[in-house]
Amino acid sequence: MIERKFIAQNIKEKLVQNFVAAQLERSGHSKIEIKRTALGEKIIIYTNRPGLIVGRKGENIKRLTLILKKKFDMENPEIEVAEINQPYLDPNSVADNIITTFERFGPKRFKYIGYDTLSKIMKAGAIGAEILISGRGVPGARAKRWRFSAGYLKKSGNVSETGVLKSLAVANLRTGSVGVQIKIMPPNVKLPDRIILKEIDKEIRVELPKEEIEQKIEEKPEEKKVEGKKRKVKGEDGNTKKKRTKAA
Repeated sequence: MIERKFIAQNIKEKLVQNFVAAQLERSGHSKIEIKRTALGEKIIIYTNRPGLIVGRKGENIKRLTLILKKKFDMENPEIEVAEINQPYLDPNSVADNIITTFERFGPKRFKYIGYDTLSKIMKAGAIGAEILISGRGVPGARAKRWRFSAGYLKKSGNVSETGVLKSLAVANLRTGSVGVQIKIMPPNVKLPDRIILKEIDKEIRVELPKEEIEQKIEEKPEEKKVEGKKRKVKGEDGNTKKKRTKAA
């Protein structure tokens, strides 16, 4: 019974999230979180355009609150709008901006939009990014797929699954549907193959205790004077002569 209760709550939360996302379509929202408090459910909407979601004098929030009460039997739903600090590091926000541009002005300038968005993502501090635009709405005789990429982006492994932020959105145009896929590797990702070199001081001084220094001085052998040695030198007539060498 307890398991069924938890499953029912999770299903309800998912339905609420999908419904709110559908109501806020093309409003620049990124994600929706639901938190349970003592007073009721708290719904947090993350967006880069909070004024568009709130509406004039909070009309959109009031309307959405009434719908949630009636449709999902929520006693006291509290809607909160949170602003995204860096919208170009959020893939959902980036995909929503591209789709909104396509629906307003058409996909004719999709190359400029792709390269311009990619440069803004990299300027925001991303390690790497990739934008895929495909579909029959893209200008051309047949369906095409264009890829815009920059920086370093993981395509496989654990980092690709957990560290790379992904988003997928579709723009329905008169000429056809255009799909936009965004992949961003944020700057806070820890890469296992990243090596950081630390600078070390060139001059390293080692101070030995006085006892060891005195012991080394005692063990050092004294220099002995080399006495002069005699060596035989052959003269011009072939006879050997003794010659004394100076002390070294």
